[in-house]
Amino acid sequence: MAEHRLLPPGAPAPLAIVGTTASGKSSLALALARRRGDVELVSVDSMQVYRGMDLGTAKPTVAEQAEVRHHVIDLVDPTETFDVRRFQVAVADALADIADRDRRAVLVGGTGLYLQAVIDGFEIPGQFPEVAADLAAEPDTVAMHARLAELDPLAAARMEPTNRRRVVRALEVTLGSGRPFSSYGPGVDAYGDTPVRLVGIRLPGEVIAARIEARYAEQMADGFLAEVEALHAGPPLSRTAAQALGYRELLAHLDARVAGRDRPTLDEALDEAVRRTRAFARRQRAWFRRDPRIAWLDAVHDPAERLDDLIALADDHWGG
Repeated sequence: MAEHRLLPPGAPAPLAIVGTTASGKSSLALALARRRGDVELVSVDSMQVYRGMDLGTAKPTVAEQAEVRHHVIDLVDPTETFDVRRFQVAVADALADIADRDRRAVLVGGTGLYLQAVIDGFEIPGQFPEVAADLAAEPDTVAMHARLAELDPLAAARMEPTNRRRVVRALEVTLGSGRPFSSYGPGVDAYGDTPVRLVGIRLPGEVIAARIEARYAEQMADGFLAEVEALHAGPPLSRTAAQALGYRELLAHLDARVAGRDRPTLDEALDEAVRRTRAFARRQRAWFRRDPRIAWLDAVHDPAERLDDLIALADDHWGG
């Protein structure tokens, strides 16, 4: 196998624990770290990088971080933009640090693109603002897709002609870099060899739906609204941070309250957060289901049911 772009040479390859939101993968990873004693956790969550966004992102608590070392959390303020390229750098630094201390790394999270960018180590193209601005002025998405098909047939075949965001981005990179967009990575539908051992935690859909609702109730009891109020009172959040599950809905409620509008009420905002998070979980399930490299651990109610199996997989991967 060729040398991986992001993994330290000669170091034990990470284990990755993946799954939908509210599947319990983080608690299971923490339990694995406690049992083995040589494991550190690397977050693969696009929102846990933001400082001050703790409860709504289900960030590990201060006590959990004191017990088991966590990486790639609290990296930037929520006013900043954080993309997959910066994430790759942060993970590479974390993995090198873990390897230098002869520890084992467990990647844990559910942000599919970020996870694949790490596991497959593919190159992420840069931004080309002037090209993007020119393309944004073009009204016909289908015509732009046809242009992309001439320049990069492989990239064009991987997206719907009406998906404006993806078409514009692929053209931006192709025109701005002088390289086909498809040359930067294998694409979300390609799964090559990787030294990373992937383990998926899977619960029935109705169980995930119930856990999502229960988690929001717990977060609200722990002070989630106050956390969002503090963010709302500060500088404007970056576009990415402002779209975070739960935060977007509560921010909309606070905007309405400041403006003297009755809606959305707090209950309506929470209902919308639950609905949107459940839809996100379904998309996550579909994303991970496509990856044949994942070894799935199915549980009926609680992922802790499969802790011993996870430990056995880790021991097999690294040696007991």
